[in-house]
Amino acid sequence: MLNRLSSSFWLSGLALLLGVPRLRAQTEAVLRQHFEGKTVTMKLAMPGTEDGVDIYPLAEPPLDFPRYADRLKDNGTAIRSGESVMITKIKVKSRLIEFQLGGGGYGTSGDETSSNVGVSSAPKTKREKNLEAELKRETDPNKQRDMREEIDKLRSDREREDARNRASVAEAQEQKKLNIRQRRLEGGSRFNIRYRDGVPASALTPESIKQVLAEYVSFEGPLAAPTPLQPAGGETTPPKSGLPRKGMLMKEADALLGTPQKTSERMEGRLKVVTRVYSTSAGVISAEFVEGVLIRYTATSN
Repeated sequence: MLNRLSSSFWLSGLALLLGVPRLRAQTEAVLRQHFEGKTVTMKLAMPGTEDGVDIYPLAEPPLDFPRYADRLKDNGTAIRSGESVMITKIKVKSRLIEFQLGGGGYGTSGDETSSNVGVSSAPKTKREKNLEAELKRETDPNKQRDMREEIDKLRSDREREDARNRASVAEAQEQKKLNIRQRRLEGGSRFNIRYRDGVPASALTPESIKQVLAEYVSFEGPLAAPTPLQPAGGETTPPKSGLPRKGMLMKEADALLGTPQKTSERMEGRLKVVTRVYSTSAGVISAEFVEGVLIRYTATSN
């Protein structure tokens, strides 16, 4: 009898453990369906890193402001307070809920984070090696002097080449730093809602997440895009100037900016990002869309 009770208890515990990942996956699917693709307005500047902003709902205060300030200083501001941005991913883990915005932050798998550029010293030429070998065998002082002078010249040539290489590497590293910095500012950010003892079931609802982030995020969404002017003939005349806003639909961007000159696609994780380049009276605008919604853009004046 005791054995049967122990076996039953063990099987029940095993079923419970096996059910946790399945329940988490089901809950994550519900949260993703509710949040992903929607646009929110930030009340807090977000750092340009996948580390994002850590929120501890059960702590006081829930946000560690010194650490938050360090991440802003080290990585720059990817999303400014007052900006609208798309929720691009919700991910539930054992001790945290990831609330990713505008791509989730730079530094995830596949993102280049190191500015190091490798360089090796210029090797000795065959002539220099041969002269060094011949010098050891040569006994004539005059020839030895000539050989040393040529070896010194070849060594100086190598040192000048090394100096040029180091200068080029320094320039390349600085450019790489600037590129990484720019990508950080374009890569979005995230909130990490953390629970030290594991995410409780009560936290896995849209209402709970909204309550936790209410101080930092407005879930009301952006205002609707302005309606294009209607001329007397009844045809819509889309304006070909002005700047788009994050969260607007692709068709709204086309109505505002006109027909794109160029369109391309790329994958960011499982998200397909569509880039459309527009030529306007104000300059060239490159806009990136996910699921037909504008998540970021850059503008270059004429």
